[in-house]
Amino acid sequence: MKKGTLVISLDFELIWGIFDHADIVTKKEYFDNTLQVIPKILDCFYKNEVKATWATVGMLFNENWDEWDTNSPSKKPTYSNLKLDPYVYGNSHRNIGLDRFFFAPNLIKEIQNTKGQEIGTHTYSHYYCLETGQNKEQFANDLDSAIKLANKFAISLKSLVFPRNQFNESYLECCAERQIVTVRSNPNDWYWDTLAPQTFATKFFRTADAYVPLGVKSYSTKSLKLAVPSCQPSSRFLRPQHKMELINSLRLSRIKNEIIHAAKAGEIYHLWWHPHNFGIDPDGAIKTLKSILEVYKYCKETFGMDSKTMEEIHNDLI
Repeated sequence: MKKGTLVISLDFELIWGIFDHADIVTKKEYFDNTLQVIPKILDCFYKNEVKATWATVGMLFNENWDEWDTNSPSKKPTYSNLKLDPYVYGNSHRNIGLDRFFFAPNLIKEIQNTKGQEIGTHTYSHYYCLETGQNKEQFANDLDSAIKLANKFAISLKSLVFPRNQFNESYLECCAERQIVTVRSNPNDWYWDTLAPQTFATKFFRTADAYVPLGVKSYSTKSLKLAVPSCQPSSRFLRPQHKMELINSLRLSRIKNEIIHAAKAGEIYHLWWHPHNFGIDPDGAIKTLKSILEVYKYCKETFGMDSKTMEEIHNDLI
């Protein structure tokens, strides 16, 4: 019987992922919590022998604003919506004394030095691949900057996660040309189709799906197509801690049951979140993570479940 597999990917972005809808000054505690909780996440992974792919925004590799200026690509995204432009945002916030939320080379090195962790890319600038105004050439330049910086850390980028899950199939060629061998795609459910109109119904079902059973979320290795890059559907977004414990309990039970199902069926279960999601309630979030990893440990001991990075899943297809 084929073993089940737990895949975890994290969209590591800090302020670069939410600057268009969050005030950084009011988010100081939130992001300081995030910086402090990331080593705790790594410790949980290490102690439970759990692998993970950290899809990291390339801008975080920079040490400071001078490096940020030097490493910016020559062709930047020309979004019609200027609120999405990270270069405009960065230039207007470079003197506010909160550089720790813009750059994180030491944390990246800590991830790099933790056994079983893969550092992938979340593009250089948290690039939005479905927004109007930008184009494939700009995306390619963005990836080149991410790869160049990662190489300075002796990191070869093999896995990519599209920011905001804006999966753009026409951009896969750019990834392949740069030896990125696998990407995370969206679940097959209709309400996760980012190309469809984002209606009240899609938002409602995405939220409800986290708490009540709306179908099986794991999938077989046979369902993955051997390609470069290969596309790995996500199974579940680990939503942030809620103020209501009942909501947290429903969310956790959903994930536990899905992991057990994947282990029994010999399928892949792909869980993902943003490290900054743990900034709301760090203690509660770590408690939740430990509970999830306890279920994985049970499935490993009982059903032989594995833990693999996105790159390793791709390599299994070869």
